[in-house]
Amino acid sequence: MMTHPLLPKLRQLRLSTMLNTLELRAEQAAQEDLSPLQFFALLLDDEIERREHDALSRRFKSSGCDPQKTLAHFDFSVNPSISRSYLSDFASCAYIQRHDNILFCGPTGVGKTHLANALGVEALKRGFRVISKSTYRLLADLNAARATGAYSRTLAAILNSDLLILDDFGLQTLPPSSIQDLYEIICERYERHSMIVTSNRDFSEWADVFNNDLLSSAALDRLTHHAHAITITGNSYRQMSRRKEALSRSKELSD
Repeated sequence: MMTHPLLPKLRQLRLSTMLNTLELRAEQAAQEDLSPLQFFALLLDDEIERREHDALSRRFKSSGCDPQKTLAHFDFSVNPSISRSYLSDFASCAYIQRHDNILFCGPTGVGKTHLANALGVEALKRGFRVISKSTYRLLADLNAARATGAYSRTLAAILNSDLLILDDFGLQTLPPSSIQDLYEIICERYERHSMIVTSNRDFSEWADVFNNDLLSSAALDRLTHHAHAITITGNSYRQMSRRKEALSRSKELSD
């Protein structure tokens, strides 16, 4: 295949992957008596599909999202406080087009991170640029970029992503420089791009993250404006999932 006479020309046109299905489509065209235009359309469809798949893979790789943690893989039966239909509405990503935010609040293990990641996956599938990290790690990486001269480029990527997912907001104490960065990120993205924030702290405690009344007031006013606040209650999703898996294994052993 790599010595195919068309390879140099396809490479010049950056279409070398078209060889992957060229012979298959040629056989199909002969069997189905397709016209030259129909044959060419099939090749173009294959190339478009490959490019879309490669682009999606690149977006996933750079986003930090886990492709396995989707809405389809979330067990809504574990926690009745989570509305499947409400979360499914967000899968359309209309909130991103409106530049709305989504705020998840609840105790550890109830599924906040999984749901945030799942919405990130839906956004990636629709061609949106997504960045997903823990709040502390994102800000630590941004601070580290100062030493390498990549701060402006890293910050621009954060500010310009269509969806920024900040996990574990308020979980760890932030240094002053990171607090200032967080404030700038929230303010610069306000009414321009969407954010999803998860936290195991009550909404009333989020102001403590900034350790500054003026900063917290200004930042949280922007973060919560045009926001969908979702409080998740109940038992740990992870613990209940582990118990279900253990029960399933015990049944298999007993059969």
